[in-house]
Amino acid sequence: MQTSNGNVKPQRQYGVYKRHAHLPPEIREMVYRMYNDEATDAEVYKVLASRTKSAHNRRVLEKIAGDEARHRDTWAIFTDRPPRADSFRVKVFSLLSVLFGLTFTINLMESAEKDAVKTYGEIGRYLPEAMTILDDESRHEAELTGMIEEDGLSYISSIILGLSDALVELTGALAGFTLALNDNTMIGLAGFITGVAATLSMAASEYLARKADNTGKHPLKAACYTGFAYMFTVALLLIPYAVLPNPMAALVFCLLNAGLIILGFTYFVSVVHKKSFLRGFREMICISFGVALISFLIGWGARIWLKLDI
Repeated sequence: MQTSNGNVKPQRQYGVYKRHAHLPPEIREMVYRMYNDEATDAEVYKVLASRTKSAHNRRVLEKIAGDEARHRDTWAIFTDRPPRADSFRVKVFSLLSVLFGLTFTINLMESAEKDAVKTYGEIGRYLPEAMTILDDESRHEAELTGMIEEDGLSYISSIILGLSDALVELTGALAGFTLALNDNTMIGLAGFITGVAATLSMAASEYLARKADNTGKHPLKAACYTGFAYMFTVALLLIPYAVLPNPMAALVFCLLNAGLIILGFTYFVSVVHKKSFLRGFREMICISFGVALISFLIGWGARIWLKLDI
């Protein structure tokens, strides 16, 4: 039965509305897919809430889980099949929250929902409730996810400082050492000494900077985040020189490691801060590899000028 405005009038049967029978098959499948997605997301947030140690974060996550469950129950009105929560997806997002934190995991989940806007629009032609759910998803959950508190994210600028400086400075230094020294043991030793000295220097500089700027960040914590990020990057860049016999092959894999570090970290930052991934990736790649190329040419020139044959 239809109302005067063309909408399908809900028919009550066994205590629930039975409008799904009047929907086209493809719309019915979209509804069921959204039903399953909401059931899965409700389970993910429930698991995340049960595992967080922060009482504040637990309350936020429980609120989001409740909203997702309410959306799931709304979709349940329009389908005659039980939901099938994706247990694998629940486990994946649970693991991601342990490895990369709550903000990254939640933003990653929410970014996937942007692809569902078209689906919501298609369903909304038949079920106005779909647009209500979409508005709720866009507004309410964005407000809630902004309330998540994570200590590490407060110091993400310190982590970026350590990573970016290590990538720029050490890739450049290793490229120069490779051409100037042409011996993996010497290159690795020089790189290690340079890396340790730079780590201590960067950590000390970050400590003094945070102590002076009064931003509320703990100076020692900021220094530790910067130093750890720097030394972690140094270790990854030096691995090829420890396992490969040929200096040029080691340099190639060193640059490949640098590219992978930039790829991973830029993606992490783009998800956490909801910024353009490609723009940040291109910028960091150009700077790091540009410095490496300049240092490579300087090392090559120094080797010729000094007539080194090591």
